[in-house]
Amino acid sequence: MDAPRTPVLGRETAYPRHYDASLLYPIARKLGRDALGLGDALPFIGHDRWHAYELGWLDARGKPRVATATFTVPADSPRLVESKSLKLYLNSFNATRFDSDADVRARIAGDLSQAAGGAVAVAFGLPAGDADVDADTSIDALDIDIDAYGPPDPGHLRADAADPGDETLRSDLLKSNCPVTGQPDWASVRIAYRGPRIDRTGLLRYLVSFRDHADFHEQCVERIFVDLLARCRPQSLSVEARYTRRGGLDINPWRGTPGLAAPAPRRESRQ
Repeated sequence: MDAPRTPVLGRETAYPRHYDASLLYPIARKLGRDALGLGDALPFIGHDRWHAYELGWLDARGKPRVATATFTVPADSPRLVESKSLKLYLNSFNATRFDSDADVRARIAGDLSQAAGGAVAVAFGLPAGDADVDADTSIDALDIDIDAYGPPDPGHLRADAADPGDETLRSDLLKSNCPVTGQPDWASVRIAYRGPRIDRTGLLRYLVSFRDHADFHEQCVERIFVDLLARCRPQSLSVEARYTRRGGLDINPWRGTPGLAAPAPRRESRQ
């Protein structure tokens, strides 16, 4: 499935009254990856971690149940799931009875795995809030002029091969726009790398150049990863963006060089 196949996306829609897995609308990752010049052999590993804050259903006796949940979609799955369709799908549980909480979790895992084309892990609950912000080096206070807000410009990126670095850089200034609704998407991004030291001024200008760019969260992170890999040539690289909540959901894509361990699941204070 290469694109959203419904006029529902981007339009006012009726509140779903009954469970309906067909509300999920997958989008082929190949669309965004072709634009980045990526083939079948991906230069990264990773996942997309979703946090769901508005999940409810009825138990077998009709009593409402509520929960939060974490969904983890593998980056090598052939499809991503459009966020508004996921919200509508989760809302379709609200008036549906299930025999147990385990049945709800299994149903969501099965439906999301079918939509994504890969095994999606589902757990009730959310990661803890981030207590390690001070360990990262923020680049947001750099005293620079910026006047370019799109399209994303990898020409800003450069690194000094004579000065090796091993650090985690952070910015809370990443913003892009939803390609379906045009609404703004805000994120904090962490870039951990080992290799030629990345110029922080150029990196901040590059991240700000996404400000008027329209793309899905997952594809923005893949673009950042690919551009950093090509321009700065690190030996290892990890890019994680934690997007703020919209419609009761937030998305946290991570991409890293093969062999890296995934970062510990955490949430931002803005989430």
